Amino acid sequence: MLESVGTLTGSPWIYAIVAVSILFDVFLPMLPSGLLVITAATAAAAGTGAAGRMAAHEVPDILALGLCAATASVLGDLVAYRLARRGGARFDRVIARSRRLTAAQERLGSALARGGGILVIIARFAPAGRSVVSLGSGAAHRTVREFLPWSVLAGVIWAAYSVGMGYLGGQWLGATWLATGVSLLALLAAGSLAAYLMRRRPATAD
Repeated sequence: MLESVGTLTGSPWIYAIVAVSILFDVFLPMLPSGLLVITAATAAAAGTGAAGRMAAHEVPDILALGLCAATASVLGDLVAYRLARRGGARFDRVIARSRRLTAAQERLGSALARGGGILVIIARFAPAGRSVVSLGSGAAHRTVREFLPWSVLAGVIWAAYSVGMGYLGGQWLGATWLATGVSLLALLAAGSLAAYLMRRRPATAD
């Protein structure tokens, strides 16, 4: 695996690529930001391990990778939040066309107002959940003080989980596609659970 992606993971550009992917996947959820984070973390684990075939300076630093992922996540959330907040009636019309977005916006507004922003953390793992939360918060004109702390916490938890899964996979299984696949399955499992919780979470709990 490292031979095929060595140019990417062995370059400082990996941080920029990961950051850009995470920054924009709030608007384009199909971007493989999670896969990039896991692949880079797997390379870091394999390259710094005792049996690694790459020198430590040729692989991403695991702490820097986590910080990069968390920072890009929060910045992307804030960009989406600001755009939706300034979009006003335009975003209101877009959300009104979707029953799912309307319901999610109502639950989110109630959750943030009551300090129950755990919904923001759950949504960070769900497919497109980050988009719904960030855009919904802005369109509903939630304050930055209500939204930002939960966005930061969600970004840190998501980054730590993604990097951690990739790192553990690389430590246990080495620099193989199997390691990346197992770690990606763990991330997808968390996303499926988050999507289920978002659907099942009753409005009264918000």
